[in-house]
Amino acid sequence: MTATDVAAGAGLKLHARDVRKTFVTRNGKTVTALDGVDVQARPGEFISLVGPSGCGKSTLLYILGGFVQPDGGSIECDGAVVRGPGPERGIVFQEFALFPWKTVLGNVEYGLIEAGVPAAERRERARRYLEMVNLTGIESSYPKELSGGMKQRVAIARTLAVEPDVLLMDEPFGALDAQTRAMLQVELMRIWERTKTTIVFVTHALDEAIFLSDRIYVFSQRPAKVKAVIEVDIARPRDREAMLDDPAYAKLHHRLAQLLVD
Repeated sequence: MTATDVAAGAGLKLHARDVRKTFVTRNGKTVTALDGVDVQARPGEFISLVGPSGCGKSTLLYILGGFVQPDGGSIECDGAVVRGPGPERGIVFQEFALFPWKTVLGNVEYGLIEAGVPAAERRERARRYLEMVNLTGIESSYPKELSGGMKQRVAIARTLAVEPDVLLMDEPFGALDAQTRAMLQVELMRIWERTKTTIVFVTHALDEAIFLSDRIYVFSQRPAKVKAVIEVDIARPRDREAMLDDPAYAKLHHRLAQLLVD
């Protein structure tokens, strides 16, 4: 990045400024997905994006990752304008996206191979992150031998292994059963508390957003704007059962639900 790429926004890890995005459908109809969206994430912060289905949350996530270019506005990471994908921003998809012909260890090592990390170091780092997601002992297994929750743990370990500054997560637990989802939320919280990686997390589940987040961005119907930014004023570390009994949780959940229907 050149000196001209450096922009305002000191103190922010990630900043979507006035982002706009329009698509043309197969039948030629123009659809505006994002209409002047501004999202900010501080270093080490966990933020969630919630809103109606199809409102553009995932589109914004792909723009933050540099995979989709905005039609207006800009994305800045550490004050520098994002021009495309980069190793400082890792993404975890809902669909796992593992290579079926590679072992668990091979999948986690893949990004490190692409980054040119020496063999001994990448093997050590891959094992370390598999341990972090509680998957030690299945390094030689293949994706077809794993449950959905285990596959998503591998996907998270693969992204964390390249040690990005920002972790972008597109409904990573949306396809899982309730028990596995709750378990992985706790695992993600533990990992985040250990690494303090900045996380931007897309979800439809309000309880999930409240449990995980420092702040929650509420999107409107398409064309998406930010309706509200809600601080999650619940002390950390958080215990799920205790949180569900906390009047502050009930009040916050009600407020978010009302924002989504108003």
